[in-house]
Amino acid sequence: MTEAYIYDALRTPRGKGRKDGALHEVTSLRLSALTLNAMKERNNLDGHAVEDVIWGNVTQVMEQGGCLARSAVLASDLDESIPGLSINRFCASGMEAVNLAANQVRGGAGEAYIAGGVEMMGRVAMGSDGAAIAVDPTLAMERYFVPQGISADIIATEYGFSRDEADAFAVESQKRAKAAWDDNRFAKSVITVRDQNGLEILSHDEYMRPETDMQTLGALKASFKDMGEVMPGFDKVAMLKYPHLEAINHIHHAGNSSGIVDGAAAVLIGNKEFGEKYGIKPRARIRATAKIGTDPTIMLTGPVPVTEKILKDNGMSIGDIDLFEVNEAFASVVLRFMQAFDVDHSKVNVNGGSIAMGHPLGATGAMIIGTLLDELERTDKEVGLATLCIASGMGAATIIERV
Repeated sequence: MTEAYIYDALRTPRGKGRKDGALHEVTSLRLSALTLNAMKERNNLDGHAVEDVIWGNVTQVMEQGGCLARSAVLASDLDESIPGLSINRFCASGMEAVNLAANQVRGGAGEAYIAGGVEMMGRVAMGSDGAAIAVDPTLAMERYFVPQGISADIIATEYGFSRDEADAFAVESQKRAKAAWDDNRFAKSVITVRDQNGLEILSHDEYMRPETDMQTLGALKASFKDMGEVMPGFDKVAMLKYPHLEAINHIHHAGNSSGIVDGAAAVLIGNKEFGEKYGIKPRARIRATAKIGTDPTIMLTGPVPVTEKILKDNGMSIGDIDLFEVNEAFASVVLRFMQAFDVDHSKVNVNGGSIAMGHPLGATGAMIIGTLLDELERTDKEVGLATLCIASGMGAATIIERV
């Protein structure tokens, strides 16, 4: 089978997903086109250089609807002969775009692809597209649906994570993100977003709160306690599924959960011949990809079984992985991953994660693959694994290896 290589990975800074966020006036289309243009310029791509653009975005309505991928190609400097494919695997959409592209290359369906995603959460509100698992009672009741925050609190309850542990994890994420920016570890990948006059809009992750400490987090109210205990009483729904739980311990809040932000990311994937044609060297090969379905109520445990699957399918063990990127949707998700595999925190999210920098749903999967690659190169390590939990109970993972 043909090898699929990563030739480049880049992302925008993450802007606060609010009306006062720096990227708020930038549309999903424009941010996507800017990202594609940066990839084209950095690698001197011309004509029909890539077979397709595969673009993840989760809330596919309004400006993010109507096959945004194709619209982004047409709005960019890429040739109009390049098609576009929009995909949605919830929080793993950006990763799934990369995995699909890699497997297309490995199967011989084209020499190269640009894959990634976008989410402008300050412009297109999360959940505004509706979702059968949440709004159709015939499915929601049958599958014991609860909101993701309740799911994160179920993980904390089931696996014994305290509020202090979650808060300490969040503080460390902020510290690591600040250290990474201070040390210019993202310089290779982060592009500056500029307006039509070339003036800088944003060059730095805007959501970060490096002054965060245990005291400030301790003052925050648990975000999902009321919806769990009062109306509509999702705790009772969860305990119908898990009767061994006497109560749900609500430990998550805005400070130890991922931030709502705007952002985009892209990865250039191709075979050996593509790199030779354009005179660019591969940075890593995509060694393996995997996805899995999981319990839709606890919902967010997917990184554990999908990691077990990808390792087993490829004859590997957890000890073969040098570095991990586990999306910080909620603190308990990563705490559970480290607990399940007995992985030291020194190998996981070493530059911080979505708690500190934010989680632009459709882009994050591609972002963490790029972050993982940069860190493998910076620390001269070889093999990394990136994984995300996914809404409604799924998991996705990618293993990359430097070349």
